[in-house]
Amino acid sequence: MKTIKNILQNKPADIYSVDPSSAVLHALEVMMDKNISALLVISEGELKGIFTERDYARKIILNGRSSKSTRVEEVMTADLITASSNDSIEHCMQIMTSKHIRHLPVIEETKLSGIISIGDVIGHLIHTQKQTIEHLERYINS
Repeated sequence: MKTIKNILQNKPADIYSVDPSSAVLHALEVMMDKNISALLVISEGELKGIFTERDYARKIILNGRSSKSTRVEEVMTADLITASSNDSIEHCMQIMTSKHIRHLPVIEETKLSGIISIGDVIGHLIHTQKQTIEHLERYINS
């Protein structure tokens, strides 16, 4: 059974984050610069939440708030759902689908070890299915 560890091994180890007191505008600039749709919110080495494009759309734009004067901690998602690197990919896909979330921080013991997206999960599943098909084709043709 493939686990989240398999996904983390095949993606860059970079973890992008902002401080909870950062302005939302700063978080958006980081997201644009890194071409990502979610940022972890970390203070003094501790994971406090996640800020996503969905948070921005629903909590800033639709409420007429200012990106310059609103702090990330005011609009971030603080009630995080996390995964372990030993969780199966299928289990995490089920969580992401049932909870309607696109990103899962990965925690080992109490330490942040990465973040996976629904794109990472689907990409890994497609790659695995491709390998299975190629293996079956070689078996049938031999």
